[in-house]
Amino acid sequence: MAATTVPAALDALLAAGAIDQPHHDAWTQSFDDAKKTLKKLHGARRRQLGAVLDNTRALAAGDLLTAARAPLAFLTLQRNRAWWAGGPLLRYGQRVSFAGSQLVWQYYPGQGIQVQWLGTFGRANGLWQAKTRDPELRALLDEASRLAVPRAGGIAWESMFGFGGGRPPWVSALTQGTAIQAYSRAAVRLQNPPYFEIARAALGIFRTPPPEGVRVDTPVGAHYLQYSFNAGLHILNGFVQALNGLFDFASLANDAEGRALFAAGEAQARVEVPTFDTGAWSLYQPGKESDLGYHELLRDFMRSLCARVPDPTVYCIEADKLTTYLRQPPVLALKSTAAQLRKPSKVTFTINKVSTVTVTLLRAGKPVFSRSARFGYGRHAFAFRPRKRGALEVRLRAVDLAGNVGAVAGRIVVRKVG
Repeated sequence: MAATTVPAALDALLAAGAIDQPHHDAWTQSFDDAKKTLKKLHGARRRQLGAVLDNTRALAAGDLLTAARAPLAFLTLQRNRAWWAGGPLLRYGQRVSFAGSQLVWQYYPGQGIQVQWLGTFGRANGLWQAKTRDPELRALLDEASRLAVPRAGGIAWESMFGFGGGRPPWVSALTQGTAIQAYSRAAVRLQNPPYFEIARAALGIFRTPPPEGVRVDTPVGAHYLQYSFNAGLHILNGFVQALNGLFDFASLANDAEGRALFAAGEAQARVEVPTFDTGAWSLYQPGKESDLGYHELLRDFMRSLCARVPDPTVYCIEADKLTTYLRQPPVLALKSTAAQLRKPSKVTFTINKVSTVTVTLLRAGKPVFSRSARFGYGRHAFAFRPRKRGALEVRLRAVDLAGNVGAVAGRIVVRKVG
């Protein structure tokens, strides 16, 4: 059986009464216009618009191009057609905006520009904090509410592009928690109780397991996933911010379900938080250290949770430790003491945090070998092949992501074996 095409999907929605004739015709025209524009493009511009067209076709082929998803799908197509036909080329992760809209868009190479929902609701929180930009805050939240779709017994803001091995449409606890927070704050600031109802409807993914939702039940509570398409990937910064959002909604709306969802997640967070601390840096996910931005983001999210919960000790202590790690130099230890003449050998060392490490070998005070590379915490080695017998002075220098410097010196004796 042939896959459903985009025109066929729109025809079916019209026949079912799910969309009206003007929307059917406008979206059909958008699809046709994008295909015509694609033929005129070359190189990176053609690849980006082509990818967005392919995403739209994939939604239709998977019977996922619903009346609720169509507005965002075709808005994305229209924005990409306009951008790649005349806008400048973009660098990875660059964010852009369009006149008359408060939405934040971001460039994902191979996926074109896409609505960055976390950036959009982060902008909403920034407008709320400004206290003088309430009309923009209202406009943003109203615009975003029109692009929410039914999901997991409620509503959600879906991402409509492939990312990290996940296929669209997918959702994120980090994004949804920040959205709930923004709508709850605005409900009070703007004296607009319907925003509480939008936030309440957005709780559905926190009740529902993946891939429809983000809830993973645990022996003590629940973990809320960064990505609904990957139940095994636990990312602490997104989990903690989702809890901040749930807490604010539960408190501001005095909502029993919000409190229950927060309590389940917070019980699990108390278990997980210590396991993401290496003693010198934070983990982004189990086994992988955070980059500098994510380390600081986790610290800030942890501070927010510290200020919210009745028993905040674990979060306050962790936030302080993550701050301390930003000032502490990396600690190196040289493990090698010997090498073999003209044989593959190693300068083996340990380091306690992700850093760029430089090794320099000196003979009689003169450098004979030098290499640099970035390493995560743990045991590592530089390979070399000694050309002469005797002692080599070893100097190891490490610079962590925050610019702190650590060093250690030692000696390796090169011997002829056999």
